[in-house]
Amino acid sequence: MEENFMLRKSLNADVIFTSLERNIAQLKSIFADDATIGIRWIANCNDTTLKYCIIQNDGLVDSKIINNNIIKPLISSKVSLKRGEQIDVLMHQVISINQIKKTTQWKEIIESVTYGDSILFIDGEAGALILNSKSFSTRGITEPSNEKVLLGPREGFCEALMTNLSMVKRKIRNNDLKMKFQSFGVRTHTQICICYLDNIVNKKVLEELYRRLETINIDGVLDSHYITEFIQDSKLSPFNTIGYTERPDVVVGKLLEGRIALFVDGSPVVLTLPYLFIENFQSNEDYYLNYYYASLSRILRIFGFVLSVTLPAFYLVTVAFNQEVYPTTLLINMVRERTGAPLPAVLELIAMLILFEILKETGIRIPTGIGQALSIVGAIVVGQAAVAAKLVAAPMLIVVALTAISGFLVPKMNASIIYGRTLLILLSSTFGLLGFFIGSSMILTHLLNLHSFGIPQIISMDNMKYQEVKDTFIRGPWWKMIKRPSSLTENKKRLNGDKGECN
Repeated sequence: MEENFMLRKSLNADVIFTSLERNIAQLKSIFADDATIGIRWIANCNDTTLKYCIIQNDGLVDSKIINNNIIKPLISSKVSLKRGEQIDVLMHQVISINQIKKTTQWKEIIESVTYGDSILFIDGEAGALILNSKSFSTRGITEPSNEKVLLGPREGFCEALMTNLSMVKRKIRNNDLKMKFQSFGVRTHTQICICYLDNIVNKKVLEELYRRLETINIDGVLDSHYITEFIQDSKLSPFNTIGYTERPDVVVGKLLEGRIALFVDGSPVVLTLPYLFIENFQSNEDYYLNYYYASLSRILRIFGFVLSVTLPAFYLVTVAFNQEVYPTTLLINMVRERTGAPLPAVLELIAMLILFEILKETGIRIPTGIGQALSIVGAIVVGQAAVAAKLVAAPMLIVVALTAISGFLVPKMNASIIYGRTLLILLSSTFGLLGFFIGSSMILTHLLNLHSFGIPQIISMDNMKYQEVKDTFIRGPWWKMIKRPSSLTENKKRLNGDKGECN
């Protein structure tokens, strides 16, 4: 207990001793029972009084860099060195590393060692050098499986932070591109990077982001969505108020509109903010295809969302309360199909929707090849068997199938669709058509009150300008999209007119 107290005291006081032995003893106490921490003692062959010690974290360092750029120069150096005056000389004349930093703080040393840097302690110096020797094994750059496209770039983010940032830098070669780093997680010290274009970004949104990030207090950050739950608006809302993507071209496109990107080390998912509701229906492929086809696709996604949310409840209302909306022939056929069904329509509908969600979740969790086959075969076999056994009416099966297929048009809104659909079903089964309209009004009112960092998610038609309509429900041609969304940035001008001259 006394040793731990003294260790904490020395760390808080940032005491780095001039004695090499005392510093190494301190480090061994800090990393006790950690066999991956390597210690290498070195002495200069021309002057044996010059002693050094290198600390490295095995598995996170490049051995070639340490051997050729650190150890070899230290052993063979003939540069005049004096005890107590070695740090600056070693930094500028001996060690050949691209990044070297002098430190006197134990906290900084611990964070650097655990992140793959090597630490050089020098006998007689009350300080240490942090040497960049990182070497991580990372996943290669591949196309994201959840955001595949027919046209456009095929690259996606990986788990390495600097690799992800380099893909953005390669697309935006401009000094206005700013990248600022912060660290989160009491235990993990995970690095995040805030990326934006300085002359386009909304400064108020940027300040609000920094304010919310300051409130984060968590043991560890392992993925971008850890950050999302802390900084998002309307934390209890099922609708997204912060966007996410694994594609560099999507991030760059949003940066050019004045948004901010948030990178997290160890995660291929990048957060983008502010986030508008219409972005749920936009795809990066829209901007690579003909604008006529892209506009049609976007309208279909919006229609698919509305259909997936409202169709089950509307069918329930018409079957249970308002049968007069159907033509007589169709109504007779529907009544004939429901003859002998053991459950009320509402329970039948809920059971089929739950069954579908079970099949979908099963298909996701098991290996890809088997999962797809299971989802298809399971849906067909179970559906046909249920209809044949008179457990479910055939029209109900058709409604559930259309609902499920429509939901796949907007996969990022899966949670939102489920909660909205459930609300409408419950209200419609209780109050009929009145409940359906009440539920629809509640959802619409909630959407109108949603904000993302002070920006309304749905821009009212009164505030919507003609230019902004060109990239909402439809995708206008590039030469017509002269201005950026006014809600996102004060630097509105993107082009100088119909000829497309750059600003």
